[in-house]
Amino acid sequence: MGFLLLEGGAEFGRRMAEPDQQAIALAGGNAARIRIIPTAAAPDNNHQRAGNNGVRWFQSLGATNVAALPIIDHAAAADPHMADELRAARLIYMLGGFPAYLAQTLAGSACWRAAQEAYQTGAVLAGSSAGAMALCEYLYDPQAGKIMAGLGAVPGCCVLPHHNTFGKSWAARLGKLLPAATLLGIDERTGMLDDGTGDCWTVYGHGGVTIYHGEQTRAYGAGEQFMLHAD
Repeated sequence: MGFLLLEGGAEFGRRMAEPDQQAIALAGGNAARIRIIPTAAAPDNNHQRAGNNGVRWFQSLGATNVAALPIIDHAAAADPHMADELRAARLIYMLGGFPAYLAQTLAGSACWRAAQEAYQTGAVLAGSSAGAMALCEYLYDPQAGKIMAGLGAVPGCCVLPHHNTFGKSWAARLGKLLPAATLLGIDERTGMLDDGTGDCWTVYGHGGVTIYHGEQTRAYGAGEQFMLHAD
C-alpha cells in the first residue's frame, strides 16, 4: 500500500513545498518517477500550461524525473502507453480544474487501473483541488450542483477544496446531502498526507484542515496529526 496526499488548491508555490517534498521523499527521493495528470484542466484547454507548471514546480523541489501525461479524454485514458507510464510511477499527481470531468474520464479506465496498481505497490497518489476531490468516494460537482461518484481512493469522504476562501460555504449543504460521509475542508496552500494506512494523517503547509462528520467539526493546523475515522 502506498500513500495519499490531498491538497486544497493554490498549488505550486511557497509552503506547498512542505507536503510536496514529503511526497517526493515517500516516492523514493529526487530521482523517483513523478507523473502529472492534467485531465481536470482539459475542458478549458488549460492542460498543457497546467502540466508544464507542475513539471517546473517539482523540478524546483529537486525532482529529476518529472513529466505531464496528456491524458485529456477517454481515448487517452485507455491508451496502454499512458497506463504503463502510470504503473511505473512512484508519485502520481492530479491537477485542479473540473473535478467531474476528471473523475468521469478516469473512472474504469486503463490509466486509473494502472494508478491503482502503482498505489498498491507503494506509490504516492496525490491531488490538488479537483484532483483531491476526485480521489475521494464522493465528489461535489459545483457546475451541476450535485454529488457524484469519485474514484474512491479515500472511502467515505468528500473534499471541500479552497476551504479558507469558498469551500467552507459548501459545508452546510454537503452535510445534508452526505450525512454519513466525512467532509474534508482543506485550505489553499495546505495538504493532508496519510501514513500509508489511509487513516492517520498529518497537516502540512500554510493553513489547516477542518473535518466535518455529523454534528462534529474539528480543525487541525500545520504539523498536527489526526485519525480520519476517529469517533
